[in-house]
Amino acid sequence: MSTPYPFTAIVGQDDLRLGLLLNAVSPAVGGVLVRGEKGTAKSTAVRALAALMPEVSVVPGCRFSCDPVSPDPACPDGPHAEAAGVSRAARTVELPVGASEDRLVGALDIERALSEGVKAFEAGLLADAHRGILYVDEVNLLHDHLVDLLLDAAAMGASYVEREGVSVRHAARFLLVGTMNPEEGELRPQLLDRFGLTVEVAASRDTDQRVEVVRRRLAYDDDPKGFAARWAEEETALRERIGAARALLPRVVLGDGVLRQIAATCAAFEVDGMRADIVMARTATALAAWAGREEVTADDVRQAALLALPHRRRRNPFDAPGLDEDKLDQTLDKAGPQENQENNDDDPDPGPDGGGDGGGGGGVPPQADGDRTPPQGSEGDDTPSQAPDAPGRSAGAEQQPVAAAEPFRTKMLSVPGLGEGAAGRRSRARTAHGRTTGAVRPQGALTKLHLSATVQAAAPHQRSRGRSGRGLVVRRDDLRQATREGREGNLVLFVVDASGSMAARQRMSAVKGAVLSLLLDAYQRRDKVGLVTFRGKEAEVALPPTSSVDAAAARLESLPTGGRTPLAAGLLKAHDVLRVERLRDPSRRPLLVVVTDGRATGGPEPVALAGRAARLHQAEGTASVVVDCESGYVRLGLAGELARELGGTAVTLDELRADSIAGLVKDVTAAGRAA
Repeated sequence: MSTPYPFTAIVGQDDLRLGLLLNAVSPAVGGVLVRGEKGTAKSTAVRALAALMPEVSVVPGCRFSCDPVSPDPACPDGPHAEAAGVSRAARTVELPVGASEDRLVGALDIERALSEGVKAFEAGLLADAHRGILYVDEVNLLHDHLVDLLLDAAAMGASYVEREGVSVRHAARFLLVGTMNPEEGELRPQLLDRFGLTVEVAASRDTDQRVEVVRRRLAYDDDPKGFAARWAEEETALRERIGAARALLPRVVLGDGVLRQIAATCAAFEVDGMRADIVMARTATALAAWAGREEVTADDVRQAALLALPHRRRRNPFDAPGLDEDKLDQTLDKAGPQENQENNDDDPDPGPDGGGDGGGGGGVPPQADGDRTPPQGSEGDDTPSQAPDAPGRSAGAEQQPVAAAEPFRTKMLSVPGLGEGAAGRRSRARTAHGRTTGAVRPQGALTKLHLSATVQAAAPHQRSRGRSGRGLVVRRDDLRQATREGREGNLVLFVVDASGSMAARQRMSAVKGAVLSLLLDAYQRRDKVGLVTFRGKEAEVALPPTSSVDAAAARLESLPTGGRTPLAAGLLKAHDVLRVERLRDPSRRPLLVVVTDGRATGGPEPVALAGRAARLHQAEGTASVVVDCESGYVRLGLAGELARELGGTAVTLDELRADSIAGLVKDVTAAGRAA
C-alpha cells in the first residue's frame, strides 16, 4: 500500500484544509465540494484526510461495516449476534467517473433470485464507503443516473437495490467529498445542494510558496516513507486535535442570537429551502469545537456562511459563485445582538494550521481573465440592415461588445432518429434508463431484467428440466435484458455571425440573448457545447467542444462585431470541429446551430461558397437549425435559403421562444435521415 502525502505538509490552501477538517470533526456537516483548476492538490488533500479520520469499530466479517453497538437490523449480512467489534481505519472509497450502476450500488444474482429465492448480493461502493469517505473525482462528469443514486443514498442514509420485486437495503452513511474543474462543466443544482460546504482553490501566485510546494513534492516522490516520517509529529498532533474537537462538539452551545444571524443570512441571500440554515448551524458549531470553545460566535457564523452558501446561490450556470462579503457583514451586524456588534473587531478563529484566518475567502472564487478576444482590425463594407441607434456608423469598423438581452426559455431542438450517446435530456436514444421497449439476450452481465421475456423463454423447457416444485427452473440462456429508450445529450455547436450586418447594438443584444438562452437549454439537457464565430476575413473556434456552458457564455459576452460576412469560412470551420469530434466521441450526435441573417460577403463568389459549405454538412447528415436574425419590414429570406442548403430548419428569434404561438416544438431535419 502506498504512503499517502501528509495532510499537514500541504502548502497553503487554507479553505480546502479547513473544509475537510470541519467534516472530520462533524460528519453531519454533509461533505465538501472542492472546485478549482487542475494541479491544485485537490485529490492529494482528500486522500490525505483518510489518515486523520478516527478508527471505526465494526462487526467482524460484516461487508457493510455495521457498528457492533447498534448494528443495522436490515443488514444483508445480519442479523448479527452480540460480539466484540474490531477496529479498523476509516475507508476512503473512490468512485470512478465511468463506474457502472452495479459497481456503485451492488448487484443481485438474478438467476439465483428467480430460481432459488435467495438474495445473493454483491456489495458495491456505497457499502464500502459506509462510515467512511466517498470520494468522487471530477464529480461534474459523473453520469446522471449515478448522480441520482448518490442523491438518494445521501438523503436517506441507505442504498436500495431493486430487481423485479426482489430488493436489498443496507445502510450507506458516508462523508461525500467531490472535486471538479469548473471549466469542464457545472453540477446539477440538486447535487450541489447535497454538498454541505464548497471551497474554491487556485494555485498560489506567491513565488516563495510555489517554490516550497515543488520542494516538498520532490522530496515526497524521492522517499515517500521518509517524507511522511518527518511529518509524523504534526500529523499526530492534528489527529489528536480532531479527536478533542469531536469530544467537545456535543457540549457546544448554539445560542438564539447566532441562530437568528444564521436564519437572517440565509434569508438575505435568498437561498432555496432550509438545508442551508441547517448546514450553517452545524458548520458554525464545528468551527467553535475546532477552536476549543463551547459557544458559537458571530465570527463562526460568518466563516460558516462563506463555506456553506456560495454554491447554493447559483440560479443558472452563468452566475458566478461567491458571496458579497460587505452584504454578509451588514446582515450579521443587523441580526446580531448589540454586544456582538460592539466586539466585531475581535480576531477570527485561527485556521487549521494554528495561524491565519482559517480560510480567508471561504469559497470566494479568484477572478481570472481567461477570455480570448477575437482578432482585431476586421474590414469590410457590410451595411447593417437595421441600426436605429447608430445612424451613419460604418459596418466595417469594429464595434465594442454589447450586453446580451435577458435569456428566455427556448423551444426544444432535437436530433432526429435514435441515438446511443451519453445519457442526457435532448434527443431520443437507447439508454440504460427510460421506458422499456423490448428485450434482447444480455451481452455480458445482466443489469436490467425483462421479467416477462425471461419467463416466456424458460416456460417451454420446464418439463424437460424436471420441474417438480413451485419454483421456475431458470437457466442462464433464459435471461433477457430489457432494452430501454430515453434521452441522450448531444454536441450543440453554435456558429455565430459577428459581422457588420449583425452590428446594430439592439439587434446584436437580442442575438446574444438568444444564444445565451440556447446555452442554458444545453446545460439543462446535459449537452456538450462549442462556439465558432465568423467576421472580417475568417472564422475562429472561440471555444472547443466542452461541457462548460458558462465558458461559452463568457466567450460570447466578449464577442465584438464588425467587418464582412465570411459565412463559408464559418461553416467550414464548423465542419472541421465536427469531424474531429466524431473521431473523439463517435456516439455523441451533433446539432449544428447557425445564428445569422444569412448574408455572405467578401471574397470571390461568397454566396456560392457558402452554399457548397452548407451542402457539405448536409451530405454528412448533420442535423442543423438556422436561427434567422434578419429584422425589419423588408426581409430577403437568406437564412431560410441557407437552412435548405444545410437540409435543416430555419426559425426566427420570435419562434425560438417556448411561449411563442408561432408553432409547436420543431424537430431538426437532416437530409437522408428518417425521423
